[in-house]
Amino acid sequence: MTSTDLWRLDATDLSNLTRAGDVSAEQAVTDALDRMATVNPALNAVVEDLSAQALERAAKLDAAREGGAVPGPLHGVPVTIKINVDQTGHATSNGVVALKDLIAPADAPVVANLERAGAVVIGRTNTPEFSFRADTDNPLYGRTWNPWGRHISPGGSSGGAGAAVMAGVGALAHGNDIGGSLRFPAAANGAVTVKPGLGRVPAWNPSQTAERGMLAQAMSVQGLITRSARDLHLSMPAMIAPDPRDPFHVPLPWRGEAAEGPLRVAFCKSCYGFDLHPEVEAALDHARVALGDAGYQVEEAEPPLLREAAITGYHALMGEVRALMGPDVDKAGSDTIKGVFEAYFQEFPPYEGVELLRAMAQRSHYAREWSLFLDRYPLLLCPFLPQPFFAPDRDTEGVEGARDTLGAALWSYSMNFMGLPAGCVPARLADLPKGPQPIAVQVVGQRWREDLVVDALQAIEERTGRMCEALWEHMG
Repeated sequence: MTSTDLWRLDATDLSNLTRAGDVSAEQAVTDALDRMATVNPALNAVVEDLSAQALERAAKLDAAREGGAVPGPLHGVPVTIKINVDQTGHATSNGVVALKDLIAPADAPVVANLERAGAVVIGRTNTPEFSFRADTDNPLYGRTWNPWGRHISPGGSSGGAGAAVMAGVGALAHGNDIGGSLRFPAAANGAVTVKPGLGRVPAWNPSQTAERGMLAQAMSVQGLITRSARDLHLSMPAMIAPDPRDPFHVPLPWRGEAAEGPLRVAFCKSCYGFDLHPEVEAALDHARVALGDAGYQVEEAEPPLLREAAITGYHALMGEVRALMGPDVDKAGSDTIKGVFEAYFQEFPPYEGVELLRAMAQRSHYAREWSLFLDRYPLLLCPFLPQPFFAPDRDTEGVEGARDTLGAALWSYSMNFMGLPAGCVPARLADLPKGPQPIAVQVVGQRWREDLVVDALQAIEERTGRMCEALWEHMG
C-alpha cells in the first residue's frame, strides 16, 4: 500500500498498520493532512488547521515506539475535534464571534482520552453558533458544505465533523449530541455514529465559567463519527475512560454480558404525524432484512410514549435554554441564530416554573417505561428522520423550517431526554432529483449497552455496504 492510500483506510485498518510498525504515525498523519489540503477548501469542515502540531506529535509517537513504548489502540490515527470542546491553547469558540479568543487552559476529557490512546489531532471542526442548529453555519467561520453536494445540509451541530470524516479528513471525528448533533451529521453525510447514553463518556470544559443546566447535563453527550461501524468498537473504549472532573461518569466497561440466544429487535416505522418517505421506508426494510440475515430476531413492536417523551423533553429543554442561554444568544448571537431560536420557541413553547419541574420529573416515567420495553427487546430499529435529509438553511425558514428539521426528529431528541444510547448507520443510497443522498436508520439500545447498538450497526453495514467509497467516487 502506498502512503497516498492511507487516508482511505478506516481507523481499524490504519491502527493495525501503525501498531504493527508497517506504517509510521508520521506517514498516517501526513497523508491525512494532504487529503485535508485537497478537499477542505471546498467543504470548510475543518476551520482550524493543526498540521504543524500534528506532525510534531506524530514524530514523538514514532520515537516513543522505536524506544520500546507500547503503542496505544489509536496509535497515529488522525482525528478531528469539534470547536465547542476544550483543547489546550485553542479557542473554544462554539461558532460565536464573541468567543473567538476564549482559549482553553486544559484539555477536555475526550481530547485527553483520545490522545492517551495514541490519536493525533489534525484539526478542529466547524459547528453552528452555540452548537444549537441542525445545520452548520456561523459568522465566525462560515458555512460547512456536505461532500455529497450543496443540495444537502451537512447536518448539525457536528456538521464539520461529519463532513470531514466522510471526505477522508481523519479517520475519526469527535462530536457531541444534545438532541441529535452526532446523528444528524452522520445521517446527512453517510457516516456512522453511536450517541452514548447518559454518563458513558466523561465531559467537562475547563474554560467553563458556570455549570450547565440540569437538562443540558442530562441530555448532552460526547461521541465520535466514523466511516465504519467497527471503528466505534475500536475507539469508544478509549473515549469512556474515567476522568475525575466528571463526577457523574459511569465507569463501566465497553462490552457488557454476551446475549444468550438470538437477540430480539423491535422494528417500528411509525413517524407520529409525519409522512414516511419511500426511500426511508426502503432503508428500514433493508436494515430489517440485514439484521434478520445476521441472526437477530426482528419483530414489529410499538415502543411506549415515544411522541409524548419527545415533545415533553423538547418543551422542557427549550425552557431551560431560554432561561440560561437566552441572554447570551441575545447579546452575542447573529440575527440568523436569534431567528432560529424564535422558531424553536414557537414550535416548542418553553416550559417554565412548575410546568418545567413537572416535565423534568416525568422524565423518569418515560425512561422507566422504555426500560421495561427494552428488557423485552434489547434493541429497536426505527427511523432517524422520516424524510431524506433537508437542504442547507432549512432551519432558518421560520416555524415550518423548524418543524421539518427538529420538529420531525422525534426519534432523535427523545433518546437524549431519556438518556438512552442510539446509533445511526446508512442503509441506502437514494437517487433523488437533486442528487444522490445517503439514507440512515437508527438503532436504540438498552441503557449501558452501546456495544449491542454498535454490533447491530455493524451487522447492517456489512450487508448494505459502507457509504464512503460511493462518496469518494462521486467527489471525483
